[in-house]
Amino acid sequence: MKPVKVGICGLGTVGGGTFNVLKRNAEEITRRAGRTIEVVQVAARSNNPLCDTGDVPVTDDVFAVADNPDVDVVVELIGGYTVARELVLRAIENGKHVITANKALIAVYGNEIFAKAQEKGVMVGFEAAVAGGVPIIKAIREGLAANRINWLAGIINGTGNFILTEMREKGRTFEDVLKEAQELGYAEADPTFDVEGIDAAHKLTILASLAFGIPLQFEKAYTEGITQLTTEDVNYAEALGYRIKHLGVARKTEQGIELRVHPTLVPVDQLLANVNGVMNAVMVNGDAVGSTLYYGAGAGMEPTASAVVADIIDVARTLETEPGERVPALAFQANALSDYPVLPIEQCESAYYLRIKAQDHPGVLAQVATILSERGINIVSIMQKEAEEHDGLIPIILLTHRVVEARMIEAIAALEALDSVINPVVRIRVEQLD
Repeated sequence: MKPVKVGICGLGTVGGGTFNVLKRNAEEITRRAGRTIEVVQVAARSNNPLCDTGDVPVTDDVFAVADNPDVDVVVELIGGYTVARELVLRAIENGKHVITANKALIAVYGNEIFAKAQEKGVMVGFEAAVAGGVPIIKAIREGLAANRINWLAGIINGTGNFILTEMREKGRTFEDVLKEAQELGYAEADPTFDVEGIDAAHKLTILASLAFGIPLQFEKAYTEGITQLTTEDVNYAEALGYRIKHLGVARKTEQGIELRVHPTLVPVDQLLANVNGVMNAVMVNGDAVGSTLYYGAGAGMEPTASAVVADIIDVARTLETEPGERVPALAFQANALSDYPVLPIEQCESAYYLRIKAQDHPGVLAQVATILSERGINIVSIMQKEAEEHDGLIPIILLTHRVVEARMIEAIAALEALDSVINPVVRIRVEQLD
């Protein structure tokens, strides 16, 4: 068989890793793909000292790769929205298959990209867009294809997980750990996408589409970051038998799809609670298989390259397969995607951790219990601490049963209206994952 000819756009961390893996494991890859895979062109603004391209032609024009008649597969690793979208659509228009690690591009423009790819009869691979080297997309799209997926929950941003791990294990503040994460290269100079949950929401959008057969709808994902978390809440959660993780949660209910990213209390005996540092993990619950867990490196030069190269091999294996007989990009046939609604956060259901600071007056606890009871919110456990020396306030920590978010919003407003309660009331959602 003739070789598959690849053009790599972007020679940064992932691009350099992809080139290196393709070169180093060429023999093994050929045995798996059934044909050789050759990099015939690279587009890069600068050289990567960790990657020797040898005699492979290098250009600074990514569109030259998309227009190169010798290239069968364009690998987009430049990141961002604007140029990446134009590059991918141009490559598809030219009849080339596309591989990308760009979760933002897929989450925001994936519907347009997949429609164009179907029109042109080409494939778009994006395994590296979610959880780096963890093959979660293939697992949901193919390995769990027999299942009706009930829910999935994941730690899908390593930076946030590193910060929360350090806060719990060493009692450090958010600001202190974030600074170290930036120094170590885990977080960008502007860490907004990581710490505010936007990066995780991009990935969750993709996973939810694969799991439930709905179009990509990033704009409907609820996103809440970890910037307001304190070591105080991390320690209280631990005392209650929980750990705080920044989770992406997607759940199918009778009313619609829950699509939410936020800090979450997870029981310490759950596997997800014990995923630490920069590692990623996704738990998927299917009606036939039950719960399964996928764990590994969520970023890095070669872990992410592993996923990129796996997609290239998939393309090589199915190059001559009729387009209608290939695995659909979003797991379900394009004409079978559902219009099942994505729920606003007010209609989502969760249990809650509440931390209330109140003045040391008689009857405060009774007032709190009454406000919750009047709104049908049941208390699972309660912990009242001694008055704090610096301000004389009493911390009251509650865990509740599951309740619709709208009711909890109303209850918190009523609690904060009490003269004895010092605003704000801290609220963190709780997931048992059972």
